[in-house]
Amino acid sequence: MIKLFRNMSRKQILSVLLCIVIMIFQVWIELKLPDFMSEITKLIQTPNSNINDILIQGGFMLLCAFGSMVSAIIIGFFASRLSASFSLRLREKIFKKVQKLAIAEIKEFKTSSLITRTTNDVSQLELLIAMGLQALIKAPIMAIWAVTKIINKSMTLSAIVGAGLLILLVNVFIIMIIVIPRFKKMQKLTDGINNITRENLMGIRVVRAFNAEKFQEERFDEVNTDLTKTNLKIQKTFAQMFPVMTLVMQFLTLGIYFVGSILIVNATMSGKIELFSDMVVFTSYGMQVIFSFLMLTFIFMILPRAAVSARRINEVLDSEISIKDGNIETTKEEGTVEFKNVSFKYPDADEYLLKNISFKAKKGETVAFIGSTGSGKSTLINLIPRFYDATDGEILVDGVNVRDYKLAKLHDIIGYISQKAFMFTGTIRSNVMFGTNGKDKTEKDLENAIKVAQAEEFVSKMEEKYDSHIARGGTNVSGGQKQRLSIARAIARNPEIYIFDDTFSALDYKTDLTLRKELKEYTKDSTCLIVAQRIGTIMNADKIIVLDKGECVGVGTHKELLKNCDVYREIALSQLSKEELEDA
Repeated sequence: MIKLFRNMSRKQILSVLLCIVIMIFQVWIELKLPDFMSEITKLIQTPNSNINDILIQGGFMLLCAFGSMVSAIIIGFFASRLSASFSLRLREKIFKKVQKLAIAEIKEFKTSSLITRTTNDVSQLELLIAMGLQALIKAPIMAIWAVTKIINKSMTLSAIVGAGLLILLVNVFIIMIIVIPRFKKMQKLTDGINNITRENLMGIRVVRAFNAEKFQEERFDEVNTDLTKTNLKIQKTFAQMFPVMTLVMQFLTLGIYFVGSILIVNATMSGKIELFSDMVVFTSYGMQVIFSFLMLTFIFMILPRAAVSARRINEVLDSEISIKDGNIETTKEEGTVEFKNVSFKYPDADEYLLKNISFKAKKGETVAFIGSTGSGKSTLINLIPRFYDATDGEILVDGVNVRDYKLAKLHDIIGYISQKAFMFTGTIRSNVMFGTNGKDKTEKDLENAIKVAQAEEFVSKMEEKYDSHIARGGTNVSGGQKQRLSIARAIARNPEIYIFDDTFSALDYKTDLTLRKELKEYTKDSTCLIVAQRIGTIMNADKIIVLDKGECVGVGTHKELLKNCDVYREIALSQLSKEELEDA
C-alpha cells in the first residue's frame, strides 16, 4: 500500500503534511480541555474562589472546542480533495498501463477483473484516504499524547488505562487475523460477479434464444450468495468489536472512579482535592485514548480491504509488459511484409499453432490466406501488429523486424479490420475517423472511405447522415453495416498495409464483389493481406497462401493452386463447381 502512495504528486504530499500540522494543533487544543476542566474542579473545591476565574476557564474550553471544529472542517476539506485527486491519478495510471498490456496479459487478468481493479479497488483506497487521513494519523497522536499527560500523575490509575488498552489491542489483533483472508476472497468474488454480469449482458440474445435465463440466474446466485455469506462473516466479526469497545469504556470510567474513591478516602484533606482533580483528568484523558482507538477501529474495518485492493492494483501496475516498444521510426522500404521461418504457440500452450511460415508480400500486392477452421489464419496476421510476438523466426514490415519498431509507428503503417467488427459509442463520423496515424483526416477522406466501403447506401438514408448515433458495440446497426463501417475506418487512415481478418464474411456476395472492386482500385498502391473463407473473395489475389494445421501447404495464384494443392482444391470444390472454377 505504501508503494501505491508513492504515486502521489508533490502537491498532494504537501496537502498531507498540511493536514498533519493542523491535526497536531487540533489534538493539542483538544487535550487542553481536561486541563481546563481540572482547573475548574479545583476552583469549585477551593473556598472563596472567584466565579470570574471559573468563567475564564470555561471560556478557554469554548475556544478550544471551536478551534477543534474549525480544524476538523479544514482537514475534512483537504482530505476529500486529496482522496478524489489521488483516485483520479491512480485510475488514469491503471488505464494507461492496461492500454500497454499485451492481449495475453489482458486475458490473464481477465477483463472483468481489470474493470473491478480500476473502479471498486480504487474506491477502497479513496475511502481509506478520506477517512484514514483524519483517523489513522490523528488517533495515534492523540493516544500517545494523552498517555504522556497522565503517566506521571498516578501509576495506579495509569495501570487501569493500560489494561483497557491491552484488551482493545488483543481484540483488534484477533479480528485482523480473521477478516484479512476473507477480504481477499471478497474481492475475487466481486470479480466473479462482474464477469457473470458482463457475460450475461453481452450474450443476452443467446441467453434468451436458448431459454437459459434460469441457468444464468443460478450462476449469478451462486457467486452472489457466496459473496453475501463472506461479507456477513466479516460484518459479524466486526460487530463484536463495538460491544467490547463500549464495555472497556464503561469499565474504564468505573475503575477510575472506584480506585479513585478508595484513594480519596485514604488521603489527607489537602490531598483529596488533588486526587479528585486527577480523577476528572484521568477520566477525560482515558476517554480520549479510548476514543482514539474507536477511530482506529473504523479504519481497521476499511484498512484490510484497502490493503487487498492495493495489492491487486499493484499486480497490474507492476506486471511486466511482454510486448516491448522498439525505437525505429523510419524505414527505407514501403508496403512490404515478410515472414521468415515464423513459428508461434500461445503462452502456456504445449504445441505450436504455426510452424515455419515463410512468405513475402510486396508493395501493391494482394496476399490472401485460406484454410480450414483452426488452421492459424487469424493468428498469423495478428502477429504483424504485434498483438502477440512470434515464438520463433522474424516478421519484417518495410524491411524492419516488427520487434524493433516503435509500436505507434508500426500501427501507423497498418490499417487493421478485425474479424469481429466493433463500434464505439458515438456517431458514424467518430467511428470512421477513429484514431490517428499521423495524418490529418478531412471530410473528403470520410466521404471516400464510406463510399469505397459500400456504406454510403445505408448512411445516406439515416436522418443525420455522418452524425447519426451509433450505440456501444453497434447494436443499432446490422452485422453487415458494422462490417462496412469497420472497413471504412481502416480506409480513412490511408495506410501502407491493409489487414482484413475475414472481414467480408458478413457481406452478401453482390456487396462483397462490388466492395472488392472499389477497394482494389482505391488501394492499388497499398499492400492488402486478406484472411477469408470464401474462394470467391480471394481467387483474384496476386498470391494465395494455404494453411493446414498451422503449416503452409501451398503458395501461388488461384489457377496454380487448383493444379498443385490438394487442400486448396478440396476447399474450392466444396464451394464452387468445376465449371465455375475453370471459368474464374
